[in-house]
Amino acid sequence: KWRKHVPGASRRASDLVQCSGENIAGGSDMEYRTMEKLGVSPSLLGFGCMRFPVNPDGSICEAKAEEMLDTAIKAGVTYIDTAYPYHNGNSEPFVGKVLKKYDRKSFFLATKLPMWDVNSLEDAKRIFHEQLERLQTEYIDFYLLHCLDKEKWEKTLKLELIPYMEELQRQGKIRFFGFSFHDDFETFKTILTYRNWDFCQIQYNYADTDIQAGDRGYDLAEELGIPMVIMEPVKGGSLASLPEEVTAPFKDYNPEASTASWALRWVASKPNVKVVLSGMSTPEQVADNLQTFQNFRPLSLKEKELVAEVSQLIKQRTRNGCTGCAYCMPCPFGVNIPQNFHIWNELGMYGNEGKAKQAYFKDLPEQERADQCHECGKCEEVCPQGLSIRENLKEVARDMEALK
Repeated sequence: KWRKHVPGASRRASDLVQCSGENIAGGSDMEYRTMEKLGVSPSLLGFGCMRFPVNPDGSICEAKAEEMLDTAIKAGVTYIDTAYPYHNGNSEPFVGKVLKKYDRKSFFLATKLPMWDVNSLEDAKRIFHEQLERLQTEYIDFYLLHCLDKEKWEKTLKLELIPYMEELQRQGKIRFFGFSFHDDFETFKTILTYRNWDFCQIQYNYADTDIQAGDRGYDLAEELGIPMVIMEPVKGGSLASLPEEVTAPFKDYNPEASTASWALRWVASKPNVKVVLSGMSTPEQVADNLQTFQNFRPLSLKEKELVAEVSQLIKQRTRNGCTGCAYCMPCPFGVNIPQNFHIWNELGMYGNEGKAKQAYFKDLPEQERADQCHECGKCEEVCPQGLSIRENLKEVARDMEALK
């Protein structure tokens, strides 16, 4: 029995989703979105393969990860997303091994060309063929130029990578060609309007609507009819574990719904979002995400208002108004002022102490930390926001030490 389908609507596997001669089997309640221009209907939930559970030595815990993939696929997930560098290069080989037991036409496989490792056309050719071998497949369904920004886009054009990708499409080694993106809206607009892309992938969530491509990027892609795949819908987990006082509106409305489910439903309620990627690390996350996307319900008007309220509560917890413009840089004493404030503001907004400690004590070099400030005041003379940078850096240092 076929359900009448209109652009932007979704289907369930129980309707026997069939596109271009393909039968995409799956769980009876999983939600699917049709990419009209491509004639395929992947699952709305995509399994992101960059955060598998790991062993103490950092290697993939293969037994648990395979069980998670099997659970998701059995429940109807058909979009599997990996990349060349994930898990130190071990994600692609592992995913390829697990997927060999499934009919190749029963899922969509996505992976990406690591643009930072490509310095010639020959590099791109070598890496692509290595990826086919790693994934034990003859073709990639969704192939992306990974992590495009202004610099990597210029490299893409200079190395003539697009004609090569188009040739791979003609050969049937790539079915659909797109890109993932991390830069500002103007750069996104330049890339998106350069050619008729099959799809694009952006970071998008209710807390970051004005960051990177953001709302304007979504609107532009929708206007151009370019299907969207969304990454970081839960902002790397930050929107899954918010402070209780922030999530009170959610809990009052529906005590049973997970905090993460609100973030996922927000982005999935947008009609041009065709796949929402979730980098799942535990069986519990898989179960929660499946619950969200099986019998999927778009946000009601009331629920959209609650998300807007929570978003505002998050923003009110910002410690200072640093925009990251870097007019204060370079600091004569080596302090990375914007990064210190970014870590501090993220801690204030999302309350993720573990993430803040990692960012400050491990990722930020000691000589760049807030406690290295000599209070010369040069930064405050040029700050467009008029911030009390010296005093704020003392607060950053104090708050970070308290986390120890």
